[in-house]
Amino acid sequence: EVTLVESGGGLVQAGGSLRLSCAASGLSFDDNTIGWFRQAPGKEREGVACIDSYDGSTNYADSVKGRFTVFKDNAKKTMYLQMSSLKPEDTARYFCAADPDYTCLGLRIYGMDHRGEGTLVTVSS
Repeated sequence: EVTLVESGGGLVQAGGSLRLSCAASGLSFDDNTIGWFRQAPGKEREGVACIDSYDGSTNYADSVKGRFTVFKDNAKKTMYLQMSSLKPEDTARYFCAADPDYTCLGLRIYGMDHRGEGTLVTVSS
């Protein structure tokens, strides 16, 4: 059984930083494209960041480029999202996801087969 568990969310002031973690079990990071998407109340889901299983390349939404960094530790089966210079518009529930048949093109991370329950990030102004 595949499980993904997010952690690290919380309340932070604008301009601050947070690091989200996604602990995986039941799958190999080498064989899966993995990433993060978010959903804010009343808004559509948005793919945020992704690591492609094909070549390890990363892709980011324009809204977070230069502020967020996605990386993974294969040995720990944990993916991270380092978020800096946070803005109130980054407030959302953040989900990690994985799928062996996806690429990072288009950042349709919310369509991946496996996903966690999410962790809430709130950025105050």
